[in-house]
Amino acid sequence: MQGTSSLFITDPLDELNPKKDTTILWMQEVYAMGGQILQCEMKDLIYKDQQTFANFSEIKDPNHHPQINEKVDEIKALKDFDYIFMRKDPPVDGDYMNALHLLSQAESEGANIVNRPSALQKFNEKIFALQFSNWMPDTSVICKEEDFKRFQKKYSTIILKPLDGMGGESIYKFNESSEDDLEIFKSLTNNYQTMVMVQNFLPEIYDGDYRILIIHGKPFPIALARIPQGGSFKGNLAAGGIGEARELSDDQTKVSVEIGKLLLNEGIMFAGIDMIGSYLTEINITSPTGAREILSQTGKNPIKTLLQSI
Repeated sequence: MQGTSSLFITDPLDELNPKKDTTILWMQEVYAMGGQILQCEMKDLIYKDQQTFANFSEIKDPNHHPQINEKVDEIKALKDFDYIFMRKDPPVDGDYMNALHLLSQAESEGANIVNRPSALQKFNEKIFALQFSNWMPDTSVICKEEDFKRFQKKYSTIILKPLDGMGGESIYKFNESSEDDLEIFKSLTNNYQTMVMVQNFLPEIYDGDYRILIIHGKPFPIALARIPQGGSFKGNLAAGGIGEARELSDDQTKVSVEIGKLLLNEGIMFAGIDMIGSYLTEINITSPTGAREILSQTGKNPIKTLLQSI
């Protein structure tokens, strides 16, 4: 990375948490390797004169002042940056998809973008996991009330979640069928129009919801087990879970290696799969996290491994 320029496309810098954020760790590692740290938001992308450009800022000291940037008074073609790292958090809404379309155009012009924009366009993070359904809990993607009732009858406890959520948002656990459950289902499906996912509940969640980082097609040997707190069934750190670094089990390694092959073929250099026990629940490719916690607990650095691989 010595002498290179890296453009990070992120959320507003003041929304990032320097103590936990994987993107800031990523910036710090590039900087430590001698790279220049540049940053913009999706709204700073522009296409004109037959090229895709960005307005951007420079972060001169990501170690001590990662949220202080200095605007550069020029626009630059994306193909002229050595690396572009797409690190905008979901939701994957219209603005996000439009940015991906521009980034795909930039890639066709010669820009080097991680992860590949076409892959981010192609895969919904929850639907993507269905390609490995043999490793998943019983899963249905539905929007009709009768299908919801039918699934509820199969299990004493089920999970309901939107296809575009993140950080544990709008995830529900139902222990028995009730009118309240049906109202929540109706609301989450926008009056039975929007697809949602239902799964049988996995009590193994209380031992941790494992985030396993896949780097250049290979699983990092340490996962982050996100453990629910205070009676919650959600392990997500954003939902109050506590992260604990643990070595991968044999099943987790087997699943990760299998998924890693497909990720690499699709140009996804950095991903995070979620597993509860031996069950796969999600494949995160937009802006995976967990690297900072793994580094702080073990001294092993997933981002350094990633940068060495590219």
